[in-house]
Amino acid sequence: MPPLPPAPSRRFLFLQGPISPFFAELAAGLRQLGHATRRINLCLGDRLFWDGSAAHDYRGRSRDWPGFVAGVLERERITDLVLLGEQRPYHKAAIAAARARGVAVTVTDYGYIRPDWIVFERDGMGAESRFPRDPAAIRAIAARCPAPDLAHRYGDDFALQARWDMLHHLASLLPLPFPHYESYLLHAPVPAYLGTGLRLLRRPRQTARAAQALAELAPRGPLWLFAMQMENDYSIRAYSDFPNNDAALRRVIGSFARGAPPEGRLLVKVHPLDPGLKRWGTRLRQIAAEAGIEGRVHLLDGALPADPAILASCGVVTINSTLAVQAIALGRPVLALGRAIYQIPGLAWQGAPDAFWTQARPPEPDLADAFLRAIAACLHIRGRFYGRPGLDVAVAGAVRRLHLDLVNQPLPEVMH
Repeated sequence: MPPLPPAPSRRFLFLQGPISPFFAELAAGLRQLGHATRRINLCLGDRLFWDGSAAHDYRGRSRDWPGFVAGVLERERITDLVLLGEQRPYHKAAIAAARARGVAVTVTDYGYIRPDWIVFERDGMGAESRFPRDPAAIRAIAARCPAPDLAHRYGDDFALQARWDMLHHLASLLPLPFPHYESYLLHAPVPAYLGTGLRLLRRPRQTARAAQALAELAPRGPLWLFAMQMENDYSIRAYSDFPNNDAALRRVIGSFARGAPPEGRLLVKVHPLDPGLKRWGTRLRQIAAEAGIEGRVHLLDGALPADPAILASCGVVTINSTLAVQAIALGRPVLALGRAIYQIPGLAWQGAPDAFWTQARPPEPDLADAFLRAIAACLHIRGRFYGRPGLDVAVAGAVRRLHLDLVNQPLPEVMH
């Protein structure tokens, strides 16, 4: 990348971020360019992944948090708030305080594009995203952007990610020095880690079974794919009407029973990082039996790559998973049951769910291309949260976006 030009000095406040050195290294890069950085640690895990510079430890109760963070924003003359995920309770209160004071909010998380892209977006993701939902506006943005390089370039270190994750969350269970911290997690860490560990042991066998099932089912009639998400994901908890995956499965399977052709089959893909706290095979059979189509619904578990299942399917159903972005790129019809960034006429089905199975059309190719161009250039940086060199690339890209104040805009080097 070319060297960064000078820019007005700003004052950044970091809250919870990825469980990695990403935020600490991003802050260090901003300080080297003349910006000031501050941090609020909410739990011991936060402190472990910060370099200690200019940090406040919040040890109070959640009811007092809005006043505390508002005071920090004012005393420190903060211009920018940076955090991961806008729906965590502490973060929602901080964002409200920031907006009331004219502080810019930047949210990061895993990318809408996978696997080695990271979102860097103004105000929020998903339903909170500022990205336009009007096809004409998307095409106008894309006219300034090149086609993205979707080749997989950076890998993650899953073992390192798992160790960091356990270190953060288990440390944060300790009552001191943050006695009133309230975790955003839906599941307690210890059962979730035990369940995930057991699933990882079973993964090779489950993946082989899923691949065999897909190969056997593909020639037997039309297939549709339902991609499950993690139940602790705020894209379900905040941006859908479903309390859990069970409710979503009942909705989808009931619709499939009513609207899909009788020879059709539904594949249900479990999220690769599902903690295994629910026996999805048993639940799926029960829900399918209640709908009268037990033999037409099939579970795909393990680490089966998404592309083969998408390409074998007539369409993809999800709440608001990023797997739908892959489906759009591959030209498959998409039904989004939540409030997703791709819930756009011409990209995702806009009609009644029961009609999707027989009437849905593929996404408009030119709009799909424009959508991918626009979100890649304006809402993403390249890289990873875990594992070098992807982490180094991500830090450099994030420093560049924040220093140049080009969040939600294409960077100069990617503009036509």
